[in-house]
Amino acid sequence: MKITHAAAAAALAILSSAPAMAAEEVNVYSYRQPFLIQPMFDAFERQTGIEVNVVFAKAGLVERLKNEGRNSPADLIFTVDIGRLSDVKQAGLTQSVTSEILTAKIPAQYRDPDGQWFGLTTRARLIYASKDRVAPGEITSYEDLADPKWAGRICTRSGNHAYQISLLAAYIAHYGEEKAEQWLRGVKANLARKPQGNDRAQIKAISEGVCDLSLGYNYYYALMLADEEQSVWANAANVVFPTLGGKGTHVNISGIAMTKNAPNRDNAVKLMEFLADDLAQQMYAEQNNEYPVNTNVPWSGILKSLGTFEADTMPLSTIAEYRAVAAKIVNKVGYDQ
Repeated sequence: MKITHAAAAAALAILSSAPAMAAEEVNVYSYRQPFLIQPMFDAFERQTGIEVNVVFAKAGLVERLKNEGRNSPADLIFTVDIGRLSDVKQAGLTQSVTSEILTAKIPAQYRDPDGQWFGLTTRARLIYASKDRVAPGEITSYEDLADPKWAGRICTRSGNHAYQISLLAAYIAHYGEEKAEQWLRGVKANLARKPQGNDRAQIKAISEGVCDLSLGYNYYYALMLADEEQSVWANAANVVFPTLGGKGTHVNISGIAMTKNAPNRDNAVKLMEFLADDLAQQMYAEQNNEYPVNTNVPWSGILKSLGTFEADTMPLSTIAEYRAVAAKIVNKVGYDQ
């Protein structure tokens, strides 16, 4: 059974009323858009004969899991950002998974130490820099964004967005709360406009001369290069892989967790292992412009063209612990005001 985003509500009702133990199937609740992960599910079905039933939604799946309780048909939940994965775990909606394949294929920094969630892809938080107004090598770290030389020259999305919160949480993990607050105040002082829009809107602002620097994930830049209109925006900027604490570039993940009451646990483990193995990881890289967590899998051509980098080695489970503090700092400094 294939389920489109448009049919999510109806599909949710179907899955909820279906028998808990159906033969050779696995049920997925996903915040990830259909076109990003359906190809991997199709490949899994062809290889194993196990049918993947999916509900896609922009919001509300965690609340649905809570309400369904032990009667939930869901086996797995897909989402992006370490914060969202951590939230599902903290809500008590996941269970531990022990798998030699997952442990071998996914580096420890990209999985929960208790086996409650696993990263499937990584995305690097880049600095986009104007080709015309920022010289190569003029900015090399996230710390540099607070330098007064960039006053009136930076654009970002809301400080309260999960992507920004995760970066600030990483800063706290490296430097502590006091220095993180000082840094964020410095970035705020350098803003060219009130935080707004998504990652693509920031690079568009650079192309329009509104600002000279912004933050965004690598896959947005890659998608823009492939779009006739947006490639003009992307080509106005260079991408910089900044360091944090001298340790490397901050990365986040898309990931997966098994639900607490998964009715098809064995099939769910098989799907998790398939997604961490070489074929699915290569599909993620080629189709989604995301970096494989499986280090045996090469990057796609467009990812290679952006340049190489070393990822920050701070475990994402550690970074997740500072998200609540990061949110308080964002509000304390009035970043979005």
